Amino acid sequence: MKHYEVIIVGGGQAGLSASYCLKKENIHHLILDKGDIGDSWSKRRWDSFCLVTPNWQCRLPGFPYDGDDPKGFMLKTEIVDYVKRYAASFNPPIRTQVDVHRVFKKEETSPVFSIETSIGDFTADKVIIATGAYHIPNWLPMSKGFDTTIKQLHSVTYKNPEQLPEGRILVVGSGQSGAQIAEDLHLAGRKVVLSVGTAPRAPRRYRGKDAVEWLEDMGYYDQPITSHPDADAARHKTNHYLTGRDGGRDIDLRALAKEGMELRGQIKSVADGTICFNNDLKANLDAADETYNRIQRNIDAYITAHTIEAPEEEAYKAVWEPTIDNEQPIAYTKEGITAVIWCTGFRVKFDWIDFPDVFDERGYPTYQRGITQEKGLYFIGLPWLHTWGSGRFSHVAQDAEYISQHIKDDFEENEVIETCLNRKPH
Repeated sequence: MKHYEVIIVGGGQAGLSASYCLKKENIHHLILDKGDIGDSWSKRRWDSFCLVTPNWQCRLPGFPYDGDDPKGFMLKTEIVDYVKRYAASFNPPIRTQVDVHRVFKKEETSPVFSIETSIGDFTADKVIIATGAYHIPNWLPMSKGFDTTIKQLHSVTYKNPEQLPEGRILVVGSGQSGAQIAEDLHLAGRKVVLSVGTAPRAPRRYRGKDAVEWLEDMGYYDQPITSHPDADAARHKTNHYLTGRDGGRDIDLRALAKEGMELRGQIKSVADGTICFNNDLKANLDAADETYNRIQRNIDAYITAHTIEAPEEEAYKAVWEPTIDNEQPIAYTKEGITAVIWCTGFRVKFDWIDFPDVFDERGYPTYQRGITQEKGLYFIGLPWLHTWGSGRFSHVAQDAEYISQHIKDDFEENEVIETCLNRKPH
């Protein structure tokens, strides 16, 4: 087949969820994926990676978590198995190991999309883009300032401490990846220097249960982007750092500093064998802790408002403060730094989608609940697509169901119009 009613580009959990919903509606479709099912989890995460949200929040459409540890956190291999079993549960129409080179229309007024791929050309009435937002590893320009003797890698290629040379390791960035990788190295006994950014942090547990469970009860994950005071900032904001490792816990950078991890502010420059940092370590730690405490206060208010019985717990108090030593430059060769891990996020790459009006000045798609201004073109699996939970295992089903229903309604409307146009007069 070369023509389909819908073609989905991307076969991760978002693309599979869309396929499940389309299949329920008997809509003829095909998934095209550049790898194999589960690849993004198995090949783009480190060995000790695990979910930061509890297993009970894994509820892909038609396939809620079915294991025996709902309050635990699946390891990387378990996540891959979950996604693969999901696909096997409904046998989606998918072609793997396919590169999609271009999505376009041969004529501007054409209702049909053209899709050029490594296995030939296809056409479709509608296209769903489900490739996520983590496309190109983001390297800061100053990475070029390091001597060639320093091993440099991005978080997407970090696997374990054993792949790094002996010596101290500089980790740049303290979002989810940076904080967890720094902890991974620290627990393995490696000497770590962490360049702390502006990422917020969140409590793992508070007043008797996981903070995620409180936030779910409070409706945070159902909060629509339309109610957010700054929607654009929300979509691009760094995720809170915490971990599901070893049953789940906070990541307290101050506590890690007391244990020997060296904390610095955001990296400023690299030249002539020296790393300079901004004098913002205290401000960044304080801001992260304020977010942590604000989440605690919001939970407190919810417990009070609903007269819920829950154990009392004190707010977090700082256990370590930076000193003047944390502001000094580092002569990295003299001080034994042999490797740098850049945990500095990703950039999107949608230049293969030939509809420039759909994207903003940063190349990020614009849409309403995944529906773009280009009729028949949709996005799914992006942060804050509609709610805080969009793009996660917990809420991608809602987005898939909404887009699938929109496609179904559009097809039915077109059938009615075509029937009316073709009806012969009496």
